[in-house]
Amino acid sequence: MISFLDGRVTLYPGDCLDVLRSLPDNSIDSACMDPPYHLTSIVDRFGKEGSAEVKAGETGAFKRASAGFMGKKWDGGDIAFRIETWLEVLRVLKPGAYLLAFASTRGFGRMSVAIEDAGFINHPLIAWIFAAGMPKATRIKACAVDGPFAGIDVDGWRYGGQSLKPAIEPIYMGQKPFSEDNGTLNILRHGTGAINIDGCRIPSDDDLQEGAGKLWSHYRAGEASAERRYQNNGSTNFAAKPGPRGGSPDGRWPANVIHDGSDEVVALFPDSNGQQGDVTGGEPSSKTNQVYRDFGGRPATQARGDSGSAARFFYSAKADADDRIGSKHPTVKPVDLMQYLVRMVTPPGGTVLDCFAGTGTTGEAAWREGFNAVLIEREPEYQADIAERMRLCLAGPDEKKREIIKRRGLADDDAGPLFSAGAA
Repeated sequence: MISFLDGRVTLYPGDCLDVLRSLPDNSIDSACMDPPYHLTSIVDRFGKEGSAEVKAGETGAFKRASAGFMGKKWDGGDIAFRIETWLEVLRVLKPGAYLLAFASTRGFGRMSVAIEDAGFINHPLIAWIFAAGMPKATRIKACAVDGPFAGIDVDGWRYGGQSLKPAIEPIYMGQKPFSEDNGTLNILRHGTGAINIDGCRIPSDDDLQEGAGKLWSHYRAGEASAERRYQNNGSTNFAAKPGPRGGSPDGRWPANVIHDGSDEVVALFPDSNGQQGDVTGGEPSSKTNQVYRDFGGRPATQARGDSGSAARFFYSAKADADDRIGSKHPTVKPVDLMQYLVRMVTPPGGTVLDCFAGTGTTGEAAWREGFNAVLIEREPEYQADIAERMRLCLAGPDEKKREIIKRRGLADDDAGPLFSAGAA
């Protein structure tokens, strides 16, 4: 066991199951982790005993796939698909505690079934959308002389397990069942079981001092009408503008979609403009509105005036080269993203568990959010990365930049991408 940052982050080197069995029951407040994706071949995973080893073939693609993600041996096996893994995670979590676990789109189903079979309550998944993924498609290297492709240029056709550009990574979200009769009693006893909605609201750049935004300040000053007091509870409509018509001025309600803020991803969302003109309340009604007697008029409201891509309705996790800290780990996650996730599911002063710590982004995120973290990592290479990340948490920006450049062996003006070309 190794402690960092005045004991706030603890690293357990070793196999996750061995370490988990040493931890006490009901001792952890949340779990946020990135398990191995297990992107092995069907032959390797489900072949009968004594089956021949997977062959490289002409391109070597299937042989590479059987070795695990990006050729990493630790990505082989089935640790994330085994019920016993999640039984141990369930045991150490407090009742009501949440589990967040990344997965590949191909392995998410098997992992989520194992987690549910271990006893977790499934919640809707969180979709992380990004632009950095790269397809791994194979060309058809022959011309068809008969069959459906006869006479057709096959150059535009591809085959393989990842022919489409990967642009989404699912994050499993589940919860350990309550020990008490209801959520309120459980939270009062254990401190776990609630989501930090206000801490994860989506901020807005809209000016709340103009248009409809001015009405919120009137409400807080006690000048708003009783009809507007429902607004104090906020809106659950993800498209609602912060302010009186949309609810809390602290931001929009968090959704189960997160994106990386890249131009490519933002362009995928349609434009969604709010109401641009004022409503006086005296507008003529539609002819059909009086079929069942006269309907009441629309309440007078001021224009929202907001406009732009619907991407603004969702949290944007910005990634930069500092997230990688010079590590060669193939699936480093943005610290900003991990901060958002641990903030969402961890009670004040709580402890976050990461059984597959990698380079330690969960530990850094927990520390920055005021939480403690318990990290487990088996690979010595990444244990060293964690130690370096923890050290750089306390370093100044100039020292951090110099150390990252030195570790990567890069020129000062080339910090490199966060994701490697093969990241899922």
